[in-house]
Amino acid sequence: MKSDKKNSRGARRGGVGLLLLPLLVVLGAAPGARAESAASAGTVDVAEADTLDLSAYAGKVVYLDFWASWCAPCLESFPWMESMQRRYGDQGLQVVAVNVDRKRSKAESFLDKHRASFRIVYDTKAVLAKRYKIEVMPTSFLYDRDGTLVATHQGFRKKKAEKVEADIRELLKKKETAR
Repeated sequence: MKSDKKNSRGARRGGVGLLLLPLLVVLGAAPGARAESAASAGTVDVAEADTLDLSAYAGKVVYLDFWASWCAPCLESFPWMESMQRRYGDQGLQVVAVNVDRKRSKAESFLDKHRASFRIVYDTKAVLAKRYKIEVMPTSFLYDRDGTLVATHQGFRKKKAEKVEADIRELLKKKETAR
């Protein structure tokens, strides 16, 4: 599994510090982070990025996706993410989709037409999008059960979706390592 693109500093998967930074922010390692319980999984309005805490999904494979209602490739990726969540959710996959529309109503209109059984987060102020340095819609991050970033994907292509699904299946086979 590899990233589709180098990050802005030219680091590849081996650059552990840079790759773990987004996960640490999401997991609440940032100063002033507010923890969320597993029961709060569902729709969250992000006023501060620190309110998004994926630690409720510890031990799960997480597919974190940034999307927008105006994004044409998102129209294709959304049904694919829904099928992944339905197919592999009971095996330990959790899809979390972060919407970056400035107006929540636009995202809600999109969701009226494209139902999601996975968690939706609203990032109307682009706090998370800035922290993750999102440049392309959609952009997704795939984390293993230990919370290690294993792949980054920019855009969505049906022909690459099979490879991503194979990566997900492979990660689901692996058990969480003891810390």
